[in-house]
Amino acid sequence: MTTHLQLAQKIAGLYALLPQVEAVAMGGSRGKGPGRFDNTSDIDLYVYTRGDIPIAVRREIIQKSGGAARTDLNLNYWGAGDGWVHAPTGIELDSMFFETLWMEEQIERVMGRHQPALGYTTCFCYTVQQSVVFSDPRAWFARLQQQCRGEYPEPLRRNIIAYNHPVLRGIITSYAHQIQSAVTRRDGISVNHRLAALLASYFDILFALNRQLHPGEKRQLEFALNNCAVLPPSFEPDIAATLQAAGADAANLPGQVARLLDHLDQALEAEGLNPAVALA
Repeated sequence: MTTHLQLAQKIAGLYALLPQVEAVAMGGSRGKGPGRFDNTSDIDLYVYTRGDIPIAVRREIIQKSGGAARTDLNLNYWGAGDGWVHAPTGIELDSMFFETLWMEEQIERVMGRHQPALGYTTCFCYTVQQSVVFSDPRAWFARLQQQCRGEYPEPLRRNIIAYNHPVLRGIITSYAHQIQSAVTRRDGISVNHRLAALLASYFDILFALNRQLHPGEKRQLEFALNNCAVLPPSFEPDIAATLQAAGADAANLPGQVARLLDHLDQALEAEGLNPAVALA
């Protein structure tokens, strides 16, 4: 057993003793098995609760785990959580706290009601699906995990594609149009901001097309190459060329974005999904 796994289990056991805690699981790159993390990876613990855990109690858990070289408690920038560097090992840890009812709603919204989002639609489903469970005494998390491990719903697949496709270049305020405008006014910050949004919807479509839950913001290219049977023509070179074109003066970026999206449309059409009609 690795040092990371031993530490994760120890801390999860401390959280599991609290009456507010329904389940504790490990996600992130550490939860995806060998080859999906490296020495720079941290430990992501997901603590599912039915009530708030006082900060003093969370601080005590950190102390019982061995203490911290640095502690950032009560972070609410990306959802409730604590971050710290484990003093004995130097391992970085993130504990994220999710209300059980809130997480149930996120999963039901996607897997049950098939509602799409602009990019990253199925990320929470992937997190739940791939998590390593440390504590789940009433099988609450097991039921949620089973919901995320079922067959990919065809209505969800089509809804994600239909919702994300028009914003790529099909509407007046599309990402492609905004990128063109940003390039024209030499606004590099806006170029990068809009390109990031375009790629978020692009990959949401690609993963849905392949009936793959979205793995999150890291290693999307690698995940697609390893898990998606249907890829647009020149997929990897197109992504590389698009990112490269976003640098310098970005004059070639609009044309490269057009090629990227042309090839995505070809992949959709090959699967019987006409982006000009069925996805309008």
